[in-house]
Amino acid sequence: MARIVYFYQYFSTPKGAWGTRVYEFARQWVAQGHQVTVVSSVYSKSDLQPKGLVSTQWFDGIEVKVLNVRIDNRQPVWKRILSFIKYSLLSSWYALRLPAHVVVASSGPITAGLPGLVARYLRGRKMVFEVRDLWPEGAIAMGMLQNKWLQKAAYAFENRCYKAAHLIVCLSPGMAKNITQRLGHTHVHAVPNASDMALFGAPPQPRTILPAWAQNKQLAVYTGNIGPVNNSMLLLKAAALLHQQQQHHIMLVLIGQGQQQQAIEQAIKQQALPNIKVLPLMPKTQVVHWVQHAMCALVPLSNRPVLNTSSPNKLFDALAAGTPVIQTTQGWLKTLLDTHQCGATVSAQNPEPLVATLLEWAANETLRTQMGQAAKTLAQQQFTKEKLGHDMLTVLLKAQAGN
Repeated sequence: MARIVYFYQYFSTPKGAWGTRVYEFARQWVAQGHQVTVVSSVYSKSDLQPKGLVSTQWFDGIEVKVLNVRIDNRQPVWKRILSFIKYSLLSSWYALRLPAHVVVASSGPITAGLPGLVARYLRGRKMVFEVRDLWPEGAIAMGMLQNKWLQKAAYAFENRCYKAAHLIVCLSPGMAKNITQRLGHTHVHAVPNASDMALFGAPPQPRTILPAWAQNKQLAVYTGNIGPVNNSMLLLKAAALLHQQQQHHIMLVLIGQGQQQQAIEQAIKQQALPNIKVLPLMPKTQVVHWVQHAMCALVPLSNRPVLNTSSPNKLFDALAAGTPVIQTTQGWLKTLLDTHQCGATVSAQNPEPLVATLLEWAANETLRTQMGQAAKTLAQQQFTKEKLGHDMLTVLLKAQAGN
């Protein structure tokens, strides 16, 4: 039996509108007799509700220390950075106080490494550093961290976290390759995000569960943050091009919120675009209906080399649902979709290839069915939460044993 403490700022259950990797993994480990404590802040897309400055809440046997530090992608950059610092300082108290055989510091942001370092150096805990995004490389590429001295300090802190960790876990093979080649670290494992077969792979409800306006449309669904990292303007341009071509049988549906949400909604009104809608955040238990009834799932990301290593939750949800994927990166996801013939990669800058792919798929039900079946097979074979939860626990127990 292991005592595991997980420092992760974005904890959510399926009742929230965010990824549930930590929840799904941790409840498996609890069922196997391990003790898991997650130290989290309050993300706008999660279902956590703070009670005072700090509260202890329980979810399916998982102990969650909820720090009343609020994070929202719509906040100014300086405010988000301040929330990261607040979390890292408050959670360091638990790094000192909580009993643990192994601690997991989950980044980004890179500041989540601080409680891991405190537990590692001041309490002698075994530490696993989990890399969800390449920080600070991603923040620098997107213009969020422009000061040269701060960049240098952030890279130094990143490398210290890697060196301090007994093992490093990356959410994609691309991230693992980047860290190994760039910094020479070899104690690196890749454990990608998981496909929730129980939720997204379940038999779909009748299509009538969707609104009337969606009943007779070919739906291309995007879920997640509406902002520059996720290349949301590409979807707006694609909708405008479809409207120009009078291809109104295709409807782009964006479910989420973010920095560019208001601008996109205003553009839809100003241009009177009938084939794109923005829907508010909703729990994954509702998102599943849109993904299951979609002709395709959209996974656009900006044209930045660092984003080629990404491991977006929305892609694995789509695979579980048997929904083909259109994405824009040139890394491991492109190879994955090409190899298993369950999606397509299009330009991150030009909407015309995206529109051409949408039109092709809308006209070819046989192709969509074949890709959908291949997507679900891939999810079942490589990305179930049970398999990847087991893989992650194996890494943690290996770190605990000092290997």
